[in-house]
Amino acid sequence: MFSGPTQYLSIHLPSPATVSFTVSTRQPPRAWSTNNRASSHSWFCHLRRVPIFTLTKYALRVLLVLYTVVVNLAKAQSDTQSPRLDAYADLGLKLSLVGGTIRAVAERAEWWVLAPVSLGIVYACLRRDYVEESLLVLQGLGIQTSTSSPYFFTGPTTTFIPTTQIQDIVIHEAFKGLEVRFYLAVIVEGATEVVVVFPTLLPRREILEEVWRGGRKCLYSGIR
Repeated sequence: MFSGPTQYLSIHLPSPATVSFTVSTRQPPRAWSTNNRASSHSWFCHLRRVPIFTLTKYALRVLLVLYTVVVNLAKAQSDTQSPRLDAYADLGLKLSLVGGTIRAVAERAEWWVLAPVSLGIVYACLRRDYVEESLLVLQGLGIQTSTSSPYFFTGPTTTFIPTTQIQDIVIHEAFKGLEVRFYLAVIVEGATEVVVVFPTLLPRREILEEVWRGGRKCLYSGIR
């Protein structure tokens, strides 16, 4: 029986010969209204689709990282004599609005405590709290699989397989621990192992079947 975080399937059709399937543990944004579609290139319209809670969470993460940097700059300023470092630290303290508190914390903290705590905060704030994997099917060209990075500052891992090397797209089953899990796989000509699509999430069978049908249809006969 499948257990784990809720998974969401999103299907996009950029063109009659292209289809993208995205499986994510993050709930997709609300559907666009007619007015939003008319101004789809507007950054503000895209921002309106993101839940307030998500925006607040990411804003707090950014602020926490910035304050962590300012605390470390203030600590370095108190330990070293560097005009450039002094300028950066003074600017950060002025912009922080709580410069006195930050300076007091920096003066009392020891590096052996401040350094690991700062690294832990930055690590936690820059780590994604969701997993997103996708399959892009290009009729006559091939398919591309993609898995998001665990961190915001690194790009996804992608694999492209040309149509000439694709023997078939199938759904297999295997054991993962004590569970029987289904997975979507691409059989590649000349390869000793299949390429697993959505290898991290291993979505439910219903999702895999929908992706399998749509992917094969687009790859070999087109969407329309």
